Amino acid sequence: MARSIEALRTPEDRFQNLPGFPFKPHYVDDLPGFEGLRLHYLDERPSVPSPHTQTFLCLHGEPSWSYLYRKMAPLFVAAGHRVVAPDFFGFGKSDKPIEDAIYTFSFHRNTLMRVIDRLDLTNVTLVVQDWGGLLGLTLPMEFPERIKRLLVMNTTLAVGASPGPGFDAWKAFMRTRPDVDVAALMKRGIPHLSDAEAAAYGAPFPDQRYKAGVRRFPELVMVSPEMDGAELSRKAAHWLSTEWSGQSFMAVGMKDPVLGPAVMSDLRKQIRNCPPPLEIPDGGHFVQEWGEEIAKGALQAFK
Repeated sequence: MARSIEALRTPEDRFQNLPGFPFKPHYVDDLPGFEGLRLHYLDERPSVPSPHTQTFLCLHGEPSWSYLYRKMAPLFVAAGHRVVAPDFFGFGKSDKPIEDAIYTFSFHRNTLMRVIDRLDLTNVTLVVQDWGGLLGLTLPMEFPERIKRLLVMNTTLAVGASPGPGFDAWKAFMRTRPDVDVAALMKRGIPHLSDAEAAAYGAPFPDQRYKAGVRRFPELVMVSPEMDGAELSRKAAHWLSTEWSGQSFMAVGMKDPVLGPAVMSDLRKQIRNCPPPLEIPDGGHFVQEWGEEIAKGALQAFK
């Protein structure tokens, strides 16, 4: 049971006065199978909901958290939609199990399925990038009645092979840095990020003990067919290419060295009727930092 999992909780004062992040925190600690672990999520709602209100379920990746969606969420809400952005366990304001071995593909995916059920999310637009996509793109086949649209950015489905040399280099880099400086890493990947914004990305991780989830994600990418989640991802790829009937919108940060244009071109072929992507010429891996243009494009496409 999850209540026996030893976890750390980042002190709240680490999250004071984050730039561009006025959102109220929400928590749930009774997810079935994860009882006792507290998960944080944003839940921003329009002042006047309508029958056409979509729920934008925004999933972050490595080593970020819901802070990544601060530029996109206000545009979705202003257009009359709800935004739910959870922090995976090990990230953001969610609890952080200290043992590396706790973190598996199934651990994170089961968390997401329980969140969707627990919050009873409907008319969902699934917004994914990086690990948000590796995990999230396996969900539409589980919730076809709930997930109606996809907004896909710089991600992939890991079906049992390496995404490419960019990923291999990233994995090797992370293996040598168990106490990786998250703020510096984000600053390097997003040159226009201010020091305060970079520090906000690093806020969840006061020291190395809080970084087990960060250390684990590169090791969990399914680079061989027998790894946890690989068969499920192959099933999801087949389902998305043959059964998916919802709307799709894709945006690509063209300067991403890990999950860039070539990887996204392959992914587009796996999503039935996915239109040509919106290309963000200066966008890197964390393309949500160019998110206003993407949000506007997606809203226009989903009207």
